[in-house]
Amino acid sequence: MTLLIENVHVAPVVGPEIPSGHIVVEGDRIAALGPGPAPATPGARRVDGSGCLATPGLVNTHHHLYQWASQGLAQDATLFEWLVALYDVWAAMDAEVVRGAATAGLGWLALAGCTTSSDHHYVFPKGRGDLFAAGVEAAREIGVRFHPARGSMDRGRSRGGLPPDEVVEELDDALAATAEAVDAYHDPSPSSMLRVAVAPCSPFSASAELMTRSAALARDKGVRLHTHLAETLDEDEHCMEQFGLRPVDYMDKLGWLGPDVWLAHAVHLSDADIVKLARTGTGAAHCPSSNGRLGAGIARVSEMLRQGANVGLGVDGSASSELTSPAGEMRQALLFQRARYGPGALSARQALELATLGGARNLGREAELGSLEPGKLADVVLWRTGGPFTAAVADPVCALVFGPPPPVARVLVGGRTVVEDGELRTTSHDAAGRAGADAHRRLMRLAAERGLSADREIHH
Repeated sequence: MTLLIENVHVAPVVGPEIPSGHIVVEGDRIAALGPGPAPATPGARRVDGSGCLATPGLVNTHHHLYQWASQGLAQDATLFEWLVALYDVWAAMDAEVVRGAATAGLGWLALAGCTTSSDHHYVFPKGRGDLFAAGVEAAREIGVRFHPARGSMDRGRSRGGLPPDEVVEELDDALAATAEAVDAYHDPSPSSMLRVAVAPCSPFSASAELMTRSAALARDKGVRLHTHLAETLDEDEHCMEQFGLRPVDYMDKLGWLGPDVWLAHAVHLSDADIVKLARTGTGAAHCPSSNGRLGAGIARVSEMLRQGANVGLGVDGSASSELTSPAGEMRQALLFQRARYGPGALSARQALELATLGGARNLGREAELGSLEPGKLADVVLWRTGGPFTAAVADPVCALVFGPPPPVARVLVGGRTVVEDGELRTTSHDAAGRAGADAHRRLMRLAAERGLSADREIHH
């Protein structure tokens, strides 16, 4: 099938923009793009992009989909307070909760122009079903590319960690389950819809042995590594007390820096840390809304970019950013950097690159995703920037990034329409939303059976 998108402003991220041009999609790939009308192609399907901006699909490089079911809790807490409050709630989750939460979460992302999403799942209470498979099933239903990161924790409260012991795993069990997830689901092919990463949770919930053996496992299997790092000053103090090193130096000691690694947050970095990330090719997932919600701070993104470090965007878990989308994170990233460094700190087009090519680099897929170029996968979003109100903004990329995200006219994943005119086309739009609401109610009921109440946790 050949698809022709015409009369559209093309922002390819790589190369010059085309104010009025076309994109030719053949199968799951971009075959051509250029100015003016599309070439005559018998039998092709035509899409009129008048009034639209075409960008690469947005790439979300850090998320916790299960948290859709626990939004709005611990509203005024710091990260560590928030985790202590919510770990006990999450201990009640089962595969049914995860399936519903992931369906709603991925549906919401698709509706907001996201075509590829990671998911860092690290809470595995025993006897609650196959939580990892539940997320994979949801991604297949919604139709987005999925990069689940199989997380793990082996430092419960009895071993000096934050999480309750019932949600952590024994080290060998965690490694075995991680290896099984990679073997069962990872698809390394260029057109892959599903790739798995290895992702012990954080320095304060995973032992040094789990971190080092996870790195060895990932590199043996040829998959990427992911973890949380340098999110708060509390973590900085914890690492100094426990290990005598700041977070980035601790990761370096454990063999956790390199071009196959991307780190979530990276808020509290020294000048030397930034240079080290850039020199080693280690990526960062910037999550401005979550960092703001939890009072964690503002990552030094503009300085990281100046030093040549790679930065992508992440929405983080729904319970610490509620209904934030990757498009919303472009705006937040732009505003946060300008609030800290001035109006020249980050441009609209740099923010778009963070959300697309920067994310693709984090996931090791810059050869296939993140820009509109012939030969790349046809993951394309058409934004209605020429509507009755947004048309007053002369620059469509400014309209996309500076203000609220404009309506989505179409989302293609590998040339397949996933969203059209603001509605999911791969599954029931309303059912996907209900799945998230049902997951929330189920989790709250299961938590109540353990003596926890939503009302108490909201103000914990």
